[in-house]
Amino acid sequence: MERRTILQIKGFFRGMLLSRWPYLFVRIVLAAIFIYAGSLKLVDPKAFARIISHYGLLPEPLLPVVAIGLPIAEVLAGVALIFNLRPGLYGVSTLVLLFVVVLGYGVLTEMDIDCGCFGPEELAGRRGLARAFYRDLALLGAVVFLHWSRLVRDRRLLDVSTQTLPK
Repeated sequence: MERRTILQIKGFFRGMLLSRWPYLFVRIVLAAIFIYAGSLKLVDPKAFARIISHYGLLPEPLLPVVAIGLPIAEVLAGVALIFNLRPGLYGVSTLVLLFVVVLGYGVLTEMDIDCGCFGPEELAGRRGLARAFYRDLALLGAVVFLHWSRLVRDRRLLDVSTQTLPK
């Protein structure tokens, strides 16, 4: 392929990725996932507390607080992300990283438990835990895309604004 053609293809994909539509689509889908997952857990916080206790990462007195607080944080981060507020993306980013670490711990220690991602008994056993881990890695990819898109968009706006300033 000719260098010019490669640059045109590269420019097309970069332009498509920088378009507002992929950003909007990924943002809304990610927000909907978090609102849905958090809402399901809020329906039965006791069941979610039991699932959390199987990981053995929290002391018993903190289980009720986390079983209610974590789903509320998911819903709030999802709602903030829908409205494109920075705390929404930061909240979702933090939660996804937390979930990846916890699920990774569960996979590495070969736990045979429900992941608790979408309420009680969503997935069965260790294979389900590994599947949830890979799903959360995909969510992490979506979060990275949103951060990258914002960074590039902010830089472009900064470049445009500095070019229009009087010299």
